[in-house]
Amino acid sequence: MGQWSIVHWLVVLGIVVVIFGTKKLRNIGSDLGGAIKGFKEGIKEPTKEGEAAATTTNAEAAPQRVAKSETIDVQAKEKSSTL
Repeated sequence: MGQWSIVHWLVVLGIVVVIFGTKKLRNIGSDLGGAIKGFKEGIKEPTKEGEAAATTTNAEAAPQRVAKSETIDVQAKEKSSTL
């Protein structure tokens, strides 16, 4: 009685298909596959070309930020307590 046989798993699979439907299960499977693929691409070590591109992009972006002098002036207000 304590063992899970193939018949038990087929019944569970049948119930899941009836509840969710095949289209929703297919969408879940493709979403899961895409997430795994994205994760694998994310943990790959960057290539030398990728490192060089990232370095030049960061180096070029910093002087542009300084040259634009984008500062935001704000006025600080004290919090009034109403006790």
